Amino acid sequence: MFTGSMVALVTPFSNGKIDEKGLRKLVKFHLDNGTDVLCPCGTTGEAATLSLEEHEAVVNITMDAAGGKIPVLAGAGSNNTEEAIRLTRHAARAGVAGCLHITPYYNRPTQEGLVAHFKKIADAVSIPIVLYNVPGRTGVNMLPETVARLAEIPAIVGIKEASGSLSQVSEIINLCRKDFNVVSGDDVNTLPIMAVGGKGVISVTANIAPRLVSSMVRAFEEGRLEEAQKLHHHLLPLHNSMFLQTNPMPVKTALGMMGMISSEMRLPLCPMPAELDDKLKKILKKYQLVE
Repeated sequence: MFTGSMVALVTPFSNGKIDEKGLRKLVKFHLDNGTDVLCPCGTTGEAATLSLEEHEAVVNITMDAAGGKIPVLAGAGSNNTEEAIRLTRHAARAGVAGCLHITPYYNRPTQEGLVAHFKKIADAVSIPIVLYNVPGRTGVNMLPETVARLAEIPAIVGIKEASGSLSQVSEIINLCRKDFNVVSGDDVNTLPIMAVGGKGVISVTANIAPRLVSSMVRAFEEGRLEEAQKLHHHLLPLHNSMFLQTNPMPVKTALGMMGMISSEMRLPLCPMPAELDDKLKKILKKYQLVE
């Protein structure tokens, strides 16, 4: 279910509040352009700055706008286990297909702590769970052996892997059950990860170029390797531009330049310097995303 081209959906804001109209516009954009799964309320969705009520509202709006046409994998992670359970229970009531759970950040749990955290969430809800490992942002790396232990829990069906280590991805695939899906959490690594058995990507770039990202993933899935390679190399400058500064600053700036939504972010994120705006705009022009 959680495979293919999946978008780490941004959360649009207007005057400090959730921009419901903008969010619905983005969902329609993805419905029209080949995205397989919507992933709201993750890192790219600025979940860390959403109140619990806002988090739940974003999930509700996304579900309503998607209208059952594609699955929603809602971010519900927290460094507070009880809060993660609350968010997951709400998402389940809203009808999502599953929840994405980041490793607890800042408190830096041990591997045993990670197992206990995710096991308690899985025991508390009856909904598919996808793990999310991004040590560069959380300060903790979930090791392949730990993932394999968690993969024994039927409700835990996959992992978004953003460690940047292809050998770690390969180890996870080797150690886990065959129906446990590993997906890329880094756009630049999507094709390499799929080449060793990964099942797609939860993409930042897909926010602005969903058709291109989807085309690359589908080309690989359908055995058109040369086409997939060409699309991978074609997309590389665009992928890199999404990390000119901390995500989601560049992607929100890009969406603003494209006239999709306001580029408004919440502190502590802030607008990029003018020179980076100019650099980003030049790259977007090359892809005909702006005039």
